[in-house]
Amino acid sequence: MELSDYIRTLRKNWLVILATTLIGLAAAAGYSLTRTPMYESQAVVFVQSQGGGTAAELQQGSNFAQARITTYVSLVREPVVMNPVITELNLNSSASELAARVKSSSPLNSTLIEITVQDGDPVQAAEIANALGDSLAAAVERIDTPAGQEAPIKLTRVRDALASFEPVSPNVALNVALGVLIGLALGVGVAILRTVLDNRVRSPRDIESLTNRPLIGAIPHDPKTKERPIILQADPQNPRSEAFRALRTNLQFLEMDGGHTFVVTSSIPTEGKSTTTINLAIALADSGKRVALLDTDLRKPKVAEYLGIEGGTGLTDVLIGRARVADVLLPWGGRSLYVLPAGKIPPNPSELLGSERMQKLLEALGQEFDVVLCDAPPLLPVTDAAVLSRATSGAIMVVAVGKTTTHQLDGAFEALETVGSKVAGVVMTMVPTKGADAYTYGYGYGYGGYGVYNAEPKKTVKPKRTESRSGKTKSRGRETQPPDDPSATFDELLNPR
Repeated sequence: MELSDYIRTLRKNWLVILATTLIGLAAAAGYSLTRTPMYESQAVVFVQSQGGGTAAELQQGSNFAQARITTYVSLVREPVVMNPVITELNLNSSASELAARVKSSSPLNSTLIEITVQDGDPVQAAEIANALGDSLAAAVERIDTPAGQEAPIKLTRVRDALASFEPVSPNVALNVALGVLIGLALGVGVAILRTVLDNRVRSPRDIESLTNRPLIGAIPHDPKTKERPIILQADPQNPRSEAFRALRTNLQFLEMDGGHTFVVTSSIPTEGKSTTTINLAIALADSGKRVALLDTDLRKPKVAEYLGIEGGTGLTDVLIGRARVADVLLPWGGRSLYVLPAGKIPPNPSELLGSERMQKLLEALGQEFDVVLCDAPPLLPVTDAAVLSRATSGAIMVVAVGKTTTHQLDGAFEALETVGSKVAGVVMTMVPTKGADAYTYGYGYGYGGYGVYNAEPKKTVKPKRTESRSGKTKSRGRETQPPDDPSATFDELLNPR
C-alpha cells in the first residue's frame, strides 16, 4: 500500500477510528473515576555507624553502614517491621496487604532510606510512613546489636512524612491520554485490516491487477438510478449523462478487429450492465452513429421494459424463424437507434445465442450499422455471454465499484478467455462521487457550465442515396436494398436463397 492508500483508508474508516477512540476515552475515564483516590507520603531515615573516633574507624563504619543499606531497604516490607506498625495504628490489614502499599528505596551512594506509603487517607499515609521509620530503627537495633554490646548502626528519621491532599492515583489525565491513544491505534489497525481483507473492486488499480485491457469509462453513482435508468433521456445535463458520452468517445477510439459489434456483460447480476448498454447506445446514436441494440439476455430481459416498447416478439422469434428482422427491429427515440427486444424466453438460451443463425444475424447487423451492442447476461451464473462473445468484436465488461469482488471479476475474465473472446474494455459503474473513494478516480463531472445541452432528440441526417444502374441504392460506398425494405439485407443473410 502506498501513502495515498493509507490516507484513503483513514478517510473511509474515520467513523470506526472515531468510535474506537471514543470508546478508549470513555473506558479510561470510567476506570479513573471509579478508582479510589490514593495519597502518598514519604519519610526519610538516615543510617549511621556508631562508635569510632579516628578517621579510619569512621570510614570503616560508613562503609559498613552503606553495605547494610540494601538489607535495611528490603527489611522495611518484612513482617518484623510491619506488624508493630499495624498494632500501633490499629490498622485493619495484614502485613502482606500493607507491604503492597509501601515502597522503600535508597538513593545511589547514600546512607538514606526513603519509605513511601500510599493510602486512601492522606493523614493515615503519613502516620504509617513515620511509624515504619521508627519500627525499622527498632528492628535494626534488635537484629544488628550483638548481645551485651552497643549497637553498631543507628537509624534516625531525618524527615517526617507529611499528609498530602493531592492524590497520586488514579492519574486521570494520563489514563485518558493513554485511553485515547490505545483507542486511536486500535481504530487505525481495524481500518487497515478491513482494507487488506476487502477484496471488492474499488479502484482502477484493482482492475489493472487482473487485466491489461483499458478502462474506457467510469459511470458515477446515482441514487435515483432506479427512478431514471435512461439518464440520457431523463436528464441530459446530469453528470452521469456526461459520463456516458465520455464512454462513447473512448469506445469510438478502440481499435477492434472485425468491426464494432460488442457484447456488454458483467460478472454478477445488478452491476448496471443493461442501463449501461442502453445509455451507451443512445449516446452513440446522438453522435450520428447508426446503432443496433439487441437484448440478448434471454433469461431476464430488461431492454424493452426500460425503453417502454413492446417486447413480446423479438430476437428469439428471429432465431427460430418465426419472425423477420424487419418486423421486430424497432426504431426508438427519433434517433438512428434500432432496438431488437429479446422476445419470449426460450428453454435453451445458450444454444440459440451460439447458433449459426445468431452469428449470421450479427454479421448482417454489423454490415448495416456502425455499432451493434448486445446486452448479455452476467458471465458467472450462465454461459450465454461467453458463447455470444465469440461472434462479436469483443466484450465490454461492466464492473460495479464496491460490489464486485476481484475473485468474481477474475472468474469473468477467465470465462471469456476460455472461449477465446477478447475483452474490448472495462466500464466501472456506481463510482462514488463523495467520500474517500471519490478522489481516487479523478474524473471531473459537471460540464453544464460550458453550454446548454439540447434536450431534444437529435435528428439523424441520413446520407444522400444515389441510384445505381442495377436499381439498388448506394450508401457509404456499398450497395444496400432500397429504403422501402431496409431489413431485406438481414433476412437474405439469415435465409439465403
